[in-house]
Amino acid sequence: MLTRRDLYKGMSAIGATLLLAPAAKALAAVGAVDPLKFVDPELRAAAQAMLAQPVPAMTRQALPSLRASWVAPATLPPPAPAVDLRHIPSPHGEPAVSVQVIGANPRGAARPAILHIHGGGMISGRAQNMTSFCQTVAAELDCVIVNVDYRLSPETPYPGPVEDNYRALEWVYRNAAALGVDPLRIAIMGESAGGGLAALLAIVARDRGEVPICCQILLYPMLDDRTGSTRPVPPHIGGIGWSAEANAFGWSAFLGVPAGSDRVPPNAVPARVANLDGLPPTFIGVGAIDLFVDEDIAFARRLIEAGVPTQLHVTPGAYHAFDFVVPTARVSREFTGAWKSALKAAITVRP
Repeated sequence: MLTRRDLYKGMSAIGATLLLAPAAKALAAVGAVDPLKFVDPELRAAAQAMLAQPVPAMTRQALPSLRASWVAPATLPPPAPAVDLRHIPSPHGEPAVSVQVIGANPRGAARPAILHIHGGGMISGRAQNMTSFCQTVAAELDCVIVNVDYRLSPETPYPGPVEDNYRALEWVYRNAAALGVDPLRIAIMGESAGGGLAALLAIVARDRGEVPICCQILLYPMLDDRTGSTRPVPPHIGGIGWSAEANAFGWSAFLGVPAGSDRVPPNAVPARVANLDGLPPTFIGVGAIDLFVDEDIAFARRLIEAGVPTQLHVTPGAYHAFDFVVPTARVSREFTGAWKSALKAAITVRP
């Protein structure tokens, strides 16, 4: 099965530079603070290589090159779960939502499902970049995975991407029997921007009351537009991986207004949603020097205060997407084991 290192190698230099290493400016900004000294030893060589890469400007003009740079790994052949491309129509005349249905088997016993939402800062990435990863997880956990190819910003700002993911979630629930899915064991999962969209999706699903979600797995989720825009971070945080500059650009593209402003649409930012009551059991994992560490810890704390069963896993010395970059490191294996354990526990027992 595909490893996370294979996924990382599938990115070209441009994609890896913009999404995994927009850090040269951050390093200059922190002056005497060397972010490498805060990095776990097994993650350090990869971090050093990322810091050495040139950093193109994060602009709308650069987006076509960024998006074109993502090279999808090949779909895994049998015995890996099969991949079926579906197009979910919109009742309101909007474009159909494309999804990859992985591992469906309507003839077998009903199994759990995971709605997977890819990362990419709200501005890049495609579902097919994560196909092989989803095949591996589907086989390991014996579940169906629906991998969503939502529309990207700024061409489609909020609420478009959230509605795309909700339409996919609703489709899975309504067609559970045809997919071989247990409708009471549907989880949602995402990494980075995908984690932020998963958090928004859980809030929308709670508010509409149409589709039950058994858990949400949020891996270093992008939850707060104020991080790095109106809310500064310590100099040793966010210097490797997703930067404050990239974060402000991604959020501004998604929101249609400047990140951190007082004109943000209601309910468009998970960290700004006042009521977190009634959300599904949650796992949040993040590295201690990831730009998102403070907002992720704060969100986990608020979930706990709201009575939501919540697991928080903070990995010392880990930067953004470290588990993809160095999957064999001890901290990466422990991180991956933690979220898989939480996910397996949630989808194994029927409510």
